Amino acid sequence: MSEGETIWRRDGRNVEELPDPLGSRPPEAPTDAPEAQPSRRRRFWKYGLYGFATFFLVTLIWLILTAPLSRALEPLDDPAMLLLSAEGQPIARRGAIKDRPVTVAELDPLTPAAFIAIEDRRFRRHWGIDPRAIGRAMVANFQAGGVRQGGSTITQQLAKTSFLSSDRSLKRKAQEVIIAFWLEGWLTKDEILSRYLSSVYFGDGVYGLRAASRHYFGRAPQDLNLGQSAMLAGMVQAPSRLAPTRNLALAQKRSKLVLRAMAETGVITSTRAGAVKMARPVAQSGKVPTGTYFADWVAPAASQAFEADFGEVRVPTTLDADLQRIAVRAVANAPIGDAQAALVAMRPDGRVVAMVGGRSYKKSPFNRATQARRQPGSAFKLFVYLAALRAGYRPGDLIEDSPITIGGWSPVNSDGVYRGQITLREAFLRSSNAAAVRLSERVGRQNVLRAARELGISSPLPDSPSVALGTAGVSLLELTGAYAAIASGRYPIEPRGLPLDDRDQDGFSYFFQRGGSLDRTRDWGPMLDLLWASANEGTGRRAALGIPTFGKTGTTQNNRDALFVGFAGNLVVGVWIGRDDDKSLGKMTGGTAPARLWRNFMASALAVDGRAGPPLPRDYRRRSLPKPRPEKQSPLPEEWSDPEKAIRAIAERLDELINGR
Repeated sequence: MSEGETIWRRDGRNVEELPDPLGSRPPEAPTDAPEAQPSRRRRFWKYGLYGFATFFLVTLIWLILTAPLSRALEPLDDPAMLLLSAEGQPIARRGAIKDRPVTVAELDPLTPAAFIAIEDRRFRRHWGIDPRAIGRAMVANFQAGGVRQGGSTITQQLAKTSFLSSDRSLKRKAQEVIIAFWLEGWLTKDEILSRYLSSVYFGDGVYGLRAASRHYFGRAPQDLNLGQSAMLAGMVQAPSRLAPTRNLALAQKRSKLVLRAMAETGVITSTRAGAVKMARPVAQSGKVPTGTYFADWVAPAASQAFEADFGEVRVPTTLDADLQRIAVRAVANAPIGDAQAALVAMRPDGRVVAMVGGRSYKKSPFNRATQARRQPGSAFKLFVYLAALRAGYRPGDLIEDSPITIGGWSPVNSDGVYRGQITLREAFLRSSNAAAVRLSERVGRQNVLRAARELGISSPLPDSPSVALGTAGVSLLELTGAYAAIASGRYPIEPRGLPLDDRDQDGFSYFFQRGGSLDRTRDWGPMLDLLWASANEGTGRRAALGIPTFGKTGTTQNNRDALFVGFAGNLVVGVWIGRDDDKSLGKMTGGTAPARLWRNFMASALAVDGRAGPPLPRDYRRRSLPKPRPEKQSPLPEEWSDPEKAIRAIAERLDELINGR
């Protein structure tokens, strides 16, 4: 062995050059990159399948634990209400109707067969979804270039209407499929069909077969004939468009399609399908409006007062049908040009018996009696003088009617006249602005605001000198309620449209209600004296009736609003006239058109309602009515003051001359 050689060799290689048997393996030759792609795709599908399975399982667990299986058989959360007047007359109908559930076994077999034929022919054979129907719908929609058919089964439709929202999304569709499988697993086919027929929408605000058969045909669902069953089954696809009360020709055309589908599935023969007489809906007797000013106002309270139930909930209200008709007529006939008007009439205890929120509900459903907050003007002085009476002032006490400036602001009397030292009674009946502001500052604005709050004014009231003149917006309803507190002698009076039950009227709720009573000697009697003076001798004398009349006018800056609020007999009534754009009414004040409108309504209302009112304070001295002041008469004929009337008279005369009469 030569020098430099070693004996540690193997296979001709030195031991040091051999690979370590305990070390890492040498790197392998790189393989082609595309072989890694299938591995990633397989992982993607595997994880996607795991995710869907997890979502499916969680949804099933959620349904089993939380979803009520009988939801389709329950009444609507917001059931239909038939609002009734105090006499029991229907005045408005609101909400959707859903009647008691139906059972397939109790129906004529052709009735459920009609729905199956047109909506889901393979209903008895599939497990919640129908791949065939889905494929057929996709082809038809592709050919039509839009959505023309749906592939949803009856089970899927039940799942959607009972458990899900109507939005179209992939998530909701997946939930719909899972719920459909769940329903198929828990219910029989007849149970699914019964729930579907009991909850599906049929147009005209009607849900369920029982309500639909009574609404459209006036009969029970088990008494439907073949033509009627076909028409109801055909409506489900587009109930608002296919309702026979809206489009009878289209509903009958759809009925023929249902009958052909029944013949194709072998339920009836083609001969019978062609011989069926087309159904017609029964005449809708005595259509009741869905909305009125009063109905819109009372509906929220009515929905909270009555629990959900099947059919139509009959809700009695406080509205007096006769007084409401008088109020509507009085507002419609008021000579106020293109201005708007509102009227609220209530009992001294707050029961609203008439409400008009505008000259036409059809043109404008905005309720100016409850929703609008307008300045009450001098009608707000009620609270200034009540605060003064509470502070010890009497109607005969003197107040300075002269210019006054507070913080750079100077109120101005509407007639521009200042009378110096006058009594509170004269200041009130003449509606002196300077005297009212001076009195408010003397008794303290906080006491004025407190009086307003106690009598039921809930609108924001600023602590400013001008608040005494009614510069803060209030609703006509709450202002009338405040005057009702003076009429009844207790406060606050909460206007309401629903009658109180016996427990509320005679039980502990009345005893423990918040508020109090006006002091008969200090507050109530003197306040009545002031209101009587205003309505009979002052700015509101055009409202005076043949019985004791109490009230106050109100006119805002630039004559934007004109009001008269008062009471007589057993009625407290507020009238407002103004424009929606807040423009001036010209020369109109609270003592002109509003006072006349108030009197026109009250004269007719008292003739119907009677003249007896709540008892006045025992020591209140009833004043005799003042003699009517002669108004200046125009030298022109009376009919000339009404241009339309004059034109009509001329037209009638010409017509008589032409026809030789």
